[in-house]
Amino acid sequence: MAMNLSSKKILVVEDQAIMRETIKHILGSFGARLIVEAESGINAITAMRIDKFDIVLCDYNLLRGKNGQQVLEEARYLKLLPVNAIFIMVTCEQSQDMVLTAIDNKPDDYLIKPFNRQQLLSRIERCHARKKYLSSIECEIESGNIYQAIHHCERLLQLDSKKMRLQLLKIQAELTLKVGDFKTAEEIYQDILHERELPWARMGLGVVAFFLGYYEQAIKTFQDLIEQYPVMLEAYDWLVKAQESLGDDEHALSSLNSAVTLSPQSILRQKKLAMLADKTDNLAVAKKAYTAIIKLGKNSIHRSSSDYSGLANVYLKSNAASEALKILYELNQQFHNDPEAKLRAALLETEIHQMKGNKALAQQAYGKAFILNEQFNKQISRELRLEMAKTFFLNGNAEVCDGILNDLVKTNIDDKSFIKDIVTMCDAVIGENYAETLIQHIKKELVDINNKGVSLFQEGNIKGALAVFEQAIAKMPNNYTILLNMIKIIIHDIKTSRPDPEKIMSAQSYINKAIQIGIPHDQISGLQAELDAIQYKSNQ
Repeated sequence: MAMNLSSKKILVVEDQAIMRETIKHILGSFGARLIVEAESGINAITAMRIDKFDIVLCDYNLLRGKNGQQVLEEARYLKLLPVNAIFIMVTCEQSQDMVLTAIDNKPDDYLIKPFNRQQLLSRIERCHARKKYLSSIECEIESGNIYQAIHHCERLLQLDSKKMRLQLLKIQAELTLKVGDFKTAEEIYQDILHERELPWARMGLGVVAFFLGYYEQAIKTFQDLIEQYPVMLEAYDWLVKAQESLGDDEHALSSLNSAVTLSPQSILRQKKLAMLADKTDNLAVAKKAYTAIIKLGKNSIHRSSSDYSGLANVYLKSNAASEALKILYELNQQFHNDPEAKLRAALLETEIHQMKGNKALAQQAYGKAFILNEQFNKQISRELRLEMAKTFFLNGNAEVCDGILNDLVKTNIDDKSFIKDIVTMCDAVIGENYAETLIQHIKKELVDINNKGVSLFQEGNIKGALAVFEQAIAKMPNNYTILLNMIKIIIHDIKTSRPDPEKIMSAQSYINKAIQIGIPHDQISGLQAELDAIQYKSNQ
């Protein structure tokens, strides 16, 4: 019996009026009544902002503005698609570029024009059945409750659905990777590979090796996969990460360039290529990538002022200050109401005029940067703030530079990659011992705060201990030790008093945050188990 679509809200995104009518007619034959049309990507996003749709049928080749890929990217980025919504990409071609784009963005399915009534229905029914079956897992993932999502995977696996078993195991393995339970993930992937050779399971083992620090083993796994499956884009991405982790930036750049050649429409991969090429001083590749990003970004949610400043800086490195000035003008035109863009423009303008030898204009631009920093301060990205610190130091304002660096180290003390960026900048510009001295000072400050909170807790002053850690988290939201102690105290407070739903929610949100910032599984799993036991008991 055909699926009845009478209760489903459906969005049809298609620029050809005749095709829209054809799709509407087919949907109507299955009972669909709640159909909204959009003839462009912008109209589609507007419709999704206004209403929540159960099914979106979106043409890839929209002639004006955003294409189907960019519609899907933006809808996901802005969380405009409900958890159980179905997004089907429609295209008139089966080119490699289109197929790889679909793989990259992972729509729920895609249809090749022309298609008939039964083909459309079978796609919708297949997606609906899968979404319905995995609904409990997806809802927990959407809420950030990764451990609960894993529990739902385990429960569904016990039902022994042969049709969904591999899909469930794949999700379970990916979730265990997300919480840092690498041993379990490795066991799942190995068990699958003992049954049959599946590329995603083989790649999973490579990812496990990467996270365990076995970079050479990971590189070999990803290279072998690419040799067997030359268009497996995810394998390229992980290969690049592993090569970067080994400090082999040249090979990482080559691997990433190969992936971008296969799928040039991926703006995020182009951004990564531009930054890596910039880092390795491969200015030709960096220029090409930044130029592609700016073109792709015109209709993308991932459009950023950093793309323009990146290209301008490439021109500056090539001693082409006049070309950089043109990009600066374009940046100002495109992002005139964006605080971060204004600051990027002021920093860039300072550097351009310094290169051109115009001290008065350089000082004027620097003055703008100083005022904008006072005005927006922590509202802008940490990467730009680091660039600002460098500019302020080079212009003789060590005090403002110190303030920015102090705050950046404090708020990112456990982010090894970003701390490394701070150390690299300080060693090159300020002095070799500056960053290390600052980091040690802040670590001592953290120890003192932590000791104060723990001491209050041991004295039985739970309220005082929580207040200390709440203040510390406000200043240092990503600090592992403070976050873990906060969770422990909340759980202790719940266990020694009546179960409080708000406190349980608070503890869970902090655990979710701990997973998000990469606190190891062995430090979180016990706390999650305690909280699960409390919730189970309170529900009895």
